[in-house]
Amino acid sequence: MKKIYSLDSTLRSVARRKHMPVMDLLLHRISEFSSHSARNYTLFAVCPNSVAVIRAALRAAKRANAPLNFAATLNQVDVDGGYTGFTQREFVKLIRQEAAAINFTGPVIIAVDHGGPWLRDNQRTAGWPYEKTMKWVKKSFEAALLAGYDLLHVDPTIDITMTGSSMPVDLVISRTIELIDHIEGFRKKMGIGPVAYEVGTEEVHGGLADMTVFTGFLRGLKSWLQKSGYKQVWPCFIVGKVGTDLHTTVFDSDIAAKLVSEAHRYGSWIKGHYTDNVDNPEAYPISGMGAANVGPEFTESEYEALIELENIESQLFSGGKIPRKSKMKQVLWQTVLQSNRWQKWLKGDEIIIPFERLDMRRQEWLIKTGCRYIWANPEVQSARMRLYQNLSVHGIRADDIVMTAIEKKMHKYFTVFNLVDLNEILQQGMQ
Repeated sequence: MKKIYSLDSTLRSVARRKHMPVMDLLLHRISEFSSHSARNYTLFAVCPNSVAVIRAALRAAKRANAPLNFAATLNQVDVDGGYTGFTQREFVKLIRQEAAAINFTGPVIIAVDHGGPWLRDNQRTAGWPYEKTMKWVKKSFEAALLAGYDLLHVDPTIDITMTGSSMPVDLVISRTIELIDHIEGFRKKMGIGPVAYEVGTEEVHGGLADMTVFTGFLRGLKSWLQKSGYKQVWPCFIVGKVGTDLHTTVFDSDIAAKLVSEAHRYGSWIKGHYTDNVDNPEAYPISGMGAANVGPEFTESEYEALIELENIESQLFSGGKIPRKSKMKQVLWQTVLQSNRWQKWLKGDEIIIPFERLDMRRQEWLIKTGCRYIWANPEVQSARMRLYQNLSVHGIRADDIVMTAIEKKMHKYFTVFNLVDLNEILQQGMQ
């Protein structure tokens, strides 16, 4: 039982013996398979914005017999609980428990996503000074290391004092080095094994969006790491701007192929963010993408499944079969609106338009994507519990319906990214 509960696996054991990050070993193994079979694989990274998403991801990975990567932002999971309510240690413990519950023994990689100054929404809106937000990020990385994370996304590409302009590449590099230096020092001090790194951003507010800037960043980062005494430290992932964001769904395979080629020259893979609802996910492995993050899409699935359940509940209530409804949809809308976090995704003139005057489809989109911020809210959890209880007394397995909806979306990515039964291949020749 210890092997399962500790998220151990053959791959992780070999990585420990080789004294290398488990993600690095996984990517090198996949690269070997690709060169022999002429088939590319893109790792699937799930943004764990709810307990349901975490459980569904593990179930889907077991069904697909594939490795799984969780990429948690500091908004989601942090030393203060984030919006999921989980600290780094509690988050890892939950994953271990859920993996044990279904006897999933495949590789599970746990990562920080977008770790950098002002990448917590509350720090940006409150206008924290640089020293304060950087100190917080370092403590967050320390907590991730102590909890057993495998991959850290070092992303100092935002500076709220530089409004209207992108950060100079040299400044991005120096802050990246500062964070890596702190991480490596703390890791060695605590006797923690090597960790993998991811750097860069795809965000439109600045960073590595231009090919010239992208190449300059890699060249400069390599030089600075060598000068700083970290010749053996190199990011396995570089985040690339490949045409997708929260409002676009077309993956640009031509740009991706160029970024992949350039990153491979440095021994790295390209990782795509905002892969949600992308129109052509099958192009990711064809283009050689190393990994892709998906998150808000699963919140949409969870929301839609709950509305499906509420419709069933309404029929039961109309037939006099339950005494009181959960008012699930009403609670979700009220809670999202009260959180004000939906305002983060307003575009253009929407900022000055009252919510109720927005197009109904736009309102629903903002609520759906905003639900990820409030799943852990007590009012939402209470309404959900009542909904599930109302249906349970009539033999309806509400949780299974929600899990199935989320897993269906996840299975698409395991399939088109060529990950189904990859765990069997990973086992070959590994003792």
